Amino acid sequence: MRGVQGGGVNLGALRSHNTALVLDLLRTAGDEGISRLELAERTGLTPQAVSKITARLREDGLAAEAGRRASTGGKPRTVLRLVPEAGHAVGVHLDRDELRAVLVDLKGRVVGERRVPLELGAGAEAVVEGVVGDARLLVGDAPELVGDAPGSVRDALRPAPGAGVRALLGLGVALPGPLDHSRGVLHRVTGFPEWDGFPLRDALAGRLGVPVVVDKDTNAAALGLAVGGEGGSFAYLHLGTGLGAGLVIGGSVHRGTRTGAGEFGHQVIQLDGPPCTCGDRGCVEALCLRAVARGDVEEAARILGAGAANLVGLLDIDVVLLGGRTVAAAPEVYVRGVEAVLQARARRTGEGAVPVRLAPGGGRGVAVGAAQLVVGALFGRGDG
Repeated sequence: MRGVQGGGVNLGALRSHNTALVLDLLRTAGDEGISRLELAERTGLTPQAVSKITARLREDGLAAEAGRRASTGGKPRTVLRLVPEAGHAVGVHLDRDELRAVLVDLKGRVVGERRVPLELGAGAEAVVEGVVGDARLLVGDAPELVGDAPGSVRDALRPAPGAGVRALLGLGVALPGPLDHSRGVLHRVTGFPEWDGFPLRDALAGRLGVPVVVDKDTNAAALGLAVGGEGGSFAYLHLGTGLGAGLVIGGSVHRGTRTGAGEFGHQVIQLDGPPCTCGDRGCVEALCLRAVARGDVEEAARILGAGAANLVGLLDIDVVLLGGRTVAAAPEVYVRGVEAVLQARARRTGEGAVPVRLAPGGGRGVAVGAAQLVVGALFGRGDG
């Protein structure tokens, strides 16, 4: 993996607000590109400032000419495009029983993927080794990614003569909460209290030699959806080995002061209900997973809908998106069941029913979102 020094991408400069604005416009312009004049008009920056930024981006290999476009007067305008292969990030989804890792380019396209069994309760050392090993294998399959930082993932590899050197910007890790996103420290992960206080970000960064960002699985997935074009305010409900929510309010991921937002699965809806792994009783997660275990998918969908209705009433969101491996096993049943509960609520309140959709991205959605924790920061979309 290439570090953030030397001939690599200057992350300090790229994270500046103005550069992020320009990069995001280059990203959304696609292969057709966008002219410097259009960049100035749409960002509000001066043409001189845009020229300086784009010159640096071209020097770093992040932007390139995409041809010329006819002008209303004067000479044709040169248009620029983003170079997607100029940078990559690894996204890792640590579920309770498996690890899924993806390698994405600057447009978020998956160019490599691994999926292996992993026991989250096996302890920090075993899990960290698993992440490090699979990151090395994943990056090792991408010959354009080479390293020059001692101890980095690809420190033994060097480019062939004339080969282009591309930067690995970092690693994003998403897993069940609660955790401290800003410090990358885990708290008492639901069902796995032995993780309490473990500095996962620093442990991985020390082993891999690249920046690492840690967040809850649902937040990562929600960020990936927002970057991918899902607008407005929405809730992403993830039902897999557990149940949680990622909340996007006004286009930004809402984590809360202590990264505690989105513990959707642990709202109590039955005071004398079954015990939950969080230590409480009658949580939506416990009720929902119990219904799944006995094969009553329609009941699980109804319970999920009850929790979603509480969320809609509290936050007045625009849409509910469903994901996770349990939903993927019977997507139509879950969409239909949650939708029925929300429609019943709308009839009682006289409001329009909030739509329910299956989240795009399939089983890799969390891992892709984890990569966006790193890549998104370049475009002003890291959301903290």
